[in-house]
Amino acid sequence: MDPGDSEERPPVEALRSVFTLRETRRDGEHVLFYGESLVPERMLVREVWPAFRDAGYEIHVTNAPSGGEDVVVARPVTPGVDGVPWKNVALFLATVVSTMLVGALMWYHVPFAEIRANPLAVLRAWPFTAAVLGVLTTHELGHYVASRYHGVDVSLPYLVPFIFPFGTMGAIIQMRGQMPDRKALFDIGVAGPLAGLVATVVVTAVGLSLAPVSVPESLVREGGRVIVFNNPPLLDLIAAALNRPTEYTDPTMAVHPVVIGGWVGMFFTVLNLLPVGQLDGGHIVRAMFGEAQERIAAVVPLVLFGLAAYLHYVRQYTLNESVGLWAFWGLLSLAIAYRGPANPVDDSPIGTPRMALGVLTFAFGALCFLLVPIEITTL
Repeated sequence: MDPGDSEERPPVEALRSVFTLRETRRDGEHVLFYGESLVPERMLVREVWPAFRDAGYEIHVTNAPSGGEDVVVARPVTPGVDGVPWKNVALFLATVVSTMLVGALMWYHVPFAEIRANPLAVLRAWPFTAAVLGVLTTHELGHYVASRYHGVDVSLPYLVPFIFPFGTMGAIIQMRGQMPDRKALFDIGVAGPLAGLVATVVVTAVGLSLAPVSVPESLVREGGRVIVFNNPPLLDLIAAALNRPTEYTDPTMAVHPVVIGGWVGMFFTVLNLLPVGQLDGGHIVRAMFGEAQERIAAVVPLVLFGLAAYLHYVRQYTLNESVGLWAFWGLLSLAIAYRGPANPVDDSPIGTPRMALGVLTFAFGALCFLLVPIEITTL
C-alpha cells in the first residue's frame, strides 16, 4: 500500500465505539486524534488496531501535552525497505574491516608491521570475517523474515563494529511496529536463535574440516598468559560427530579460525536467550507464559550475579576469567528487565506446538552454555 494513499483514508470510524473524538490533526506523516478514551488504553488499542493495521497504520495512545485529553497517534507504515539503507551499509562495511583486522592480528597471527606496510594483508582473515558475520547476520535475518511474514515493521540488521577479540559486538534489528499477537511475538523471537544455530552448526563443521593454522614459534617461545575460549557442549558434539580435534598437542598448531565463528554464534545464542527485556529469550518467554515473564526476568540478574560470585569465591577465578562477564550481564539484565519485552495486542495463548518449540529452543541454547567460557592460562 502506498503510504500517501493510506494517509488520506485513516479509519476514523473504528475509533468511535471506544473513543470520543473531538479533533483530528496532522503532524508530518502522523495523524493525531484528540479526545477521550472510553476504555482502558490496552483495550482501546486491541479494539481499533486491526482496522488501522489494514489501512497501513501503527497506533499508540498518549496524553496531550496540555493534559486532560487522550491522543491516538497513527503512523503510516511503509512495507519493505524505503530507499538505500545507508546506515546499515556503512555499519556492515565498518564491521567487515574491524573483523578482518582483528582476525588477521589475533587469529591468523599476521604481524601488525606487515599490515601497516601492506594493509591488504588483512584479507587473509576473510574466512574468519565470513564465518562471524555469516552467523550473526543469519540470526538477525531470521528475525527480519519472521517480522515481515507477520507484517511487523522492522529495520534491516545493524552490525556493530568493535575491537578484540572478535571485531564486533554483534548485530541488532530495530522493531518499529507493534506485535499483533503472542504467536507473532513467539515466531519473531524464536526465528533468530534457530536460524543462527543452523548457521553456527554449518560454520563450526566447516571450520573443523579445514586444516589447522600455524602459530608462530616466537609466540610459543615467549610463553606468557593467553586467553582461552573453552568449548561449549555443542562444539564438542559437532567435533565428535566429524571425528575432528578441537585442540592439538603441538603448541604451534591451532584449529582454523572459522571455528571461532561457530564459537561466537554459540556464545551470542546463550546471551540472546536470557529471558529478559528485549532479548530473544524475553520475547519467547513472554509469548509462552504471558505476563508471568516479568517474574522470571526478575530472577535472571540474581542468577548471573550468583554465577559470578561462585566463580570468584569458590572456584577462585579472576575478574577477567568469566567473573566479570557474568557480573556485567547481571547488571545489563537488571537494566533491560525494566523495559520488558514487546506487549502483543492480542494476548491469546500460543498453543502446544509453539510451546514445545520454545522448550526445544532453550534446550539447544543450553548446549551452547558454559559456566566458564573464557579463562586465562599460561603457555
